Amino acid sequence: MIHTISKIRVRYAETDRMDVVYHSNYFVWFETARIFLLDQIGSPYKAIETNGLFIPVLEAKASYLSPARFDDRLDVHIYMRKKPRVRFYFEYEVKRSKELLVKGSTTHGFMDKNGKGMRPPNHFIEQINAAWDINA
Repeated sequence: MIHTISKIRVRYAETDRMDVVYHSNYFVWFETARIFLLDQIGSPYKAIETNGLFIPVLEAKASYLSPARFDDRLDVHIYMRKKPRVRFYFEYEVKRSKELLVKGSTTHGFMDKNGKGMRPPNHFIEQINAAWDINA
């Protein structure tokens, strides 16, 4: 398993008139966590794109359990619990201290610059395996 944590401070612009974080912002935070995880395993997303590859979101889900509010300090946990094959999966937990606010997941795949789906490149799998060993 691979697990990282991104720190978020809720900005006023991310809330609605009820002082609650607007639901779509969680997906932005999920992306922030994914980018951080890719950096941590040595495969920055910018480098992936430079090599003519992309990692589109194929599916995204979120379950809202309790609201986050302006100026909250949040931890966005991201987990890769299964090693990727063609598709790969991330799970997310957004927490305020120990309180679980949102659970989510995304499914991804690799594609080339022409939009053709493909298996993850070998070097990406090697980086996942190396990070898996560290997190074990």
